[in-house]
Amino acid sequence: MKKIGAKIRKWSRTIHRDLSFFFSGIIVIYAISGIALNHKRDFNPSYSISRQELTLSGKFPMAPNINEQAVNSLLKQIDEQNAYAKHYYYEEQKMKVFLKGGSSLDVNMNTGNAIYEKLQKRPILNTFNRLHMNPNRWWTWFSDIFAISLLIITVTGIIMLKGPKGFWGRGGIEFGIGILIPILFLLFLL
Repeated sequence: MKKIGAKIRKWSRTIHRDLSFFFSGIIVIYAISGIALNHKRDFNPSYSISRQELTLSGKFPMAPNINEQAVNSLLKQIDEQNAYAKHYYYEEQKMKVFLKGGSSLDVNMNTGNAIYEKLQKRPILNTFNRLHMNPNRWWTWFSDIFAISLLIITVTGIIMLKGPKGFWGRGGIEFGIGILIPILFLLFLL
């Protein structure tokens, strides 16, 4: 029986080590994007938004209901002439222009005063967050394999040590505390 336990612990160490190395890249990506997504209330983890107040040049006041070509001439002033998506008037002389990619231009057609909100993808975080939210079916399969592997890494980590540092010693106490924290959170804080 002692030899079987030793073999199981040996295989546990090997499996634990190999899966940990293999999935270390995605663990780092999920950890970084998880931290960013946890703070959605503090900042947009996928996009940065800059807001600029400006006065557009041209003959103002302009007639309401201008066409796309006239809107593009206004967009040229902010270097967005190729990004037009659509526009509408939300008040008689106030026009909102939506741009491809999520940016927008809000124009007072009486004065030419405008607010330009530029939306830009955060170069690394946006990509990490997309992976974290399963962008397609293939990634879902990979994520499922990763989740199962995390369970295997956990189980092998629990059984690979014996004695006072293993599951029946300090490791078991830490395991119990690790399970107790989310249970208490679910019971008392949600």
